[in-house]
Formats: sequence, structure tokens, C-alpha cells
Amino acid sequence: MSIASLSAVTEAQVAGLRQAHPGAFDTPLRRLRRWAPLILAVIYVIGSMWYFEFGRLLDASDRVLRLLRNFVVWQDMETWSYRQIYVGIAQTLAMAFLGTLLGTIGALGAGFLAARNVMPFGIVRQIVRRILDILRGIDSLVWGLVFVRAVGLGPLAGVLAIFVSDLGTLSKLYSEAIENIDRKQVEGVKATGASQLGVIRYGYIPQVLPVFISQSLYFLESNTRSATILGIVGAGGIGMIIIERFRAQLYDQVAFVVLNVLILIFAIDWLSKRVRLWAIGEKHDP
Repeated sequence: MSIASLSAVTEAQVAGLRQAHPGAFDTPLRRLRRWAPLILAVIYVIGSMWYFEFGRLLDASDRVLRLLRNFVVWQDMETWSYRQIYVGIAQTLAMAFLGTLLGTIGALGAGFLAARNVMPFGIVRQIVRRILDILRGIDSLVWGLVFVRAVGLGPLAGVLAIFVSDLGTLSKLYSEAIENIDRKQVEGVKATGASQLGVIRYGYIPQVLPVFISQSLYFLESNTRSATILGIVGAGGIGMIIIERFRAQLYDQVAFVVLNVLILIFAIDWLSKRVRLWAIGEKHDP
């Protein structure tokens, strides 16, 4: 339609078109609905910055620069207690490994009890799922505080905290993997007259084992980081060394410890990737 023909359209015709096709015309209410989420998001961000006092970052800039300098300038390295540091790292790795192993073993049973296609009794399935919800709903840090109070300071509290936390999460992931398997293989095993354990062993396990291994290895890597945090609340390991160095303002040693933890996590990631590839029958990354 040309400009001349548009100018010939009367107000009455426009009003008639609005009434006939209300969805084709913009209105103030529609513009408000379109822009309201963005406006609310901007207001929320500004309100958050005011609430958390981000302006203090400018006042603390000198302290931040001094802290960063202390992190990167390492002094008197010959006096550092390397044995204590590496023993703490070994404890952290052991906490993560043992906690993940116990959580994996427990999740193998709980996952099948929580799976709809394995557990025929709904009441048992719901009870198991609600217990797992409770275990999963409480963070491992809180479990760490609980077990430090229960069994005292040391790595045992960290192992128990990781075990309980992983039991809730891994069991849920395992049960979902079990519910999504191919039923044909299970029906084939049942057709041979196998017992329920035989059906699980030859019908379910071969299908879900690579998933189980992959998830447990990921949790091992994640738990290595969690074990460091658990140490800060008294569960032993490298976390206790980090908090001690922080209190003594030995920031260069803190940076050294964190760097070693990062190298450890990279090594676990590299190793777990190869184990996952081995589990699914691949030799190299696709």
C-alpha cells in the first residue's frame, strides 16, 4: 500500500480494523507486558547491588590489591611445611574417594528400590524416595557440621558427610537411569526363567553400568572440591590447613595449597575421563 493510499484511510476504518483484528495492533497494555520483565530485572539488579553494598569494593581496593600481591609473591619457601600440606591433600583425596565409594555402593541398592520399573510396591518406593529427598536436601557442608559434632574433628566426619550427601543424589540419578532402560533386554532375560536377581544382573546392570560409572566419577571429582570445604569446618584434610594459613595471614602458602588442589582436580578429571571411555568401550575422545 502506498503512502497516498494510507493517507486515505479514515479513523473509522482504523477503528473497525482494530475491532475486527485486535491482535494485529499494539496497545499500551501489551507494551507494558513486553517490557515489564526487563524493567523488573533491572530494578532487581539495582536493588541487589544496593543491598549488598557493592560500593565497598571501591573502598577496599587497596586491601584487595595487597591481598592479591601476597597471593602471588611467595616468600621463605624453604620454611614451609610441605609434608603437612601433602598429607592434608592425601587426606582430602582419601575422604573424597571413600565417601564417593560408600555413596556409590549405597546408591546401587537404594536406586533399584526407588525405581518404578523394579520396585512393584509403591509404598516402599515412596518411603525410599522421601528418605533420599531428605538426604539430598541437606548440603554436605551441613552434614559435615553434624558429623563433626557427632564423631569429633577429623577426616571421618568428612567421609560420612560425603557418603550421606552422595547417597541421596546418586540414588536419584541411578533410579532415573534404571527407569529409562530398554525393556526388551529385560523381557528377554525374564523369558529364560531367570530369578529377580538374575534379571537385575543380566537385564538391568549391563545397560546402566556405564551411566553409573560416569556419574560416580563425576561425583569423585566434585567431592574432591567439597572435601576441601568440609575441612574448613573441622572435617580434616587440606581445608583445615587452608583455614590455619588464612588465620596466620600466610596467603602465599594458601595460594600454593590451592594450586596443588587444582592440579589434583585436573588429574582426577583426566583419569576419570579415560575410565569413562573405557567403561563405554571407546579408546579415544570422539
